Amino acid sequence: MKRVLILPGDGVGPEVIQEAVKVLDCLKLHCSLNIEINNALIGGVAYDQAEKPLPDETLSLAKSSDAILLGAVGGPKYDNLPRKLRPESGLLSIRSELDLFANLRPAFLFPQLSKASPLKEIIVSGLDILIVRELTSGIYFGQPRGIRREKGKEPEGFNTLVYKESEIQRIAETAFKIATKRDKKICSVDKANVLETSELWREVVTKMAQKYRDIEVSHMYVDNAAMQLVQNPKQFDVIVTSNMFGDILSDIAATLTGSIGMLPSASLNSLQKGIYEPIHGSAPDIAGKNIANPLACILSVSMMLRYSLALPDLAERVEKAVHTVLDAGLRTEDIYEEGMQKVTTSEMGNAVVEALA
Repeated sequence: MKRVLILPGDGVGPEVIQEAVKVLDCLKLHCSLNIEINNALIGGVAYDQAEKPLPDETLSLAKSSDAILLGAVGGPKYDNLPRKLRPESGLLSIRSELDLFANLRPAFLFPQLSKASPLKEIIVSGLDILIVRELTSGIYFGQPRGIRREKGKEPEGFNTLVYKESEIQRIAETAFKIATKRDKKICSVDKANVLETSELWREVVTKMAQKYRDIEVSHMYVDNAAMQLVQNPKQFDVIVTSNMFGDILSDIAATLTGSIGMLPSASLNSLQKGIYEPIHGSAPDIAGKNIANPLACILSVSMMLRYSLALPDLAERVEKAVHTVLDAGLRTEDIYEEGMQKVTTSEMGNAVVEALA
């Protein structure tokens, strides 16, 4: 039996998680999914109840789980806390503690939603990109960091960007292995004309390419990659890049699909254990209104089934159920268009479960 940990988190997290758990319960009932589900706190709600964004109990459960399904963390009420107590610190800590170095951020356009993209349909129709982002190193984790406030001098903020060869090797290896199962094409994104870390990044990826000679490899500076994602996104298949660059580019790619409420993500370690979460964040402005789109969280369940639980057939069933409800014209507020049927968070979840069952 596999163990799955549920971390609802903050904002709309509990609302979308509730619909995703309905899907898991349906799979347990109808498809013999053999899992044990536990629940724990993370983020702002964890600070409220335990005075730390990642309680020890949560971390212990996470380490003993095969997969983690996360809603979202954060909210404006926590913005003035010391950095180490903010909800985002809990998320960074659990990623680091579990060594979840590989972040997989797909950006695909459902054909039913082709008109929802801000770009012309001819540019984005058939879009299917996977961004492989290094997640546990780079500028977000580098030391030293801080703000200097010295007498007689103006304040000075500083961060450290560091990458070891081994850290680049393992994320590149992950991307190459994934590319062998897709269109055999990788674009490595860096800033090698300015940054020494990027020089090393390009050197390591180039060397790795010699091991995968059937993969077409290209290199692109991050500023150009951002422009190309908007001008000609379908030239990309797998993009591999560093932590900060991946953070930025994946949000650009997500925008192309029409709604970040549709896109899941996975963060994996070398044992294929990981955290699965929608990319939309806590969206506190709509929390509690039952209007958030749960499909990204439900599709995160699909990624969990595929990668950590090794059940690709069940993953496909979940994805087909999502297609079914979209074909039926059901739309939450973020993807609604005239002539469709507007539904709530819970109604969308119920519809997916009905299609799945």
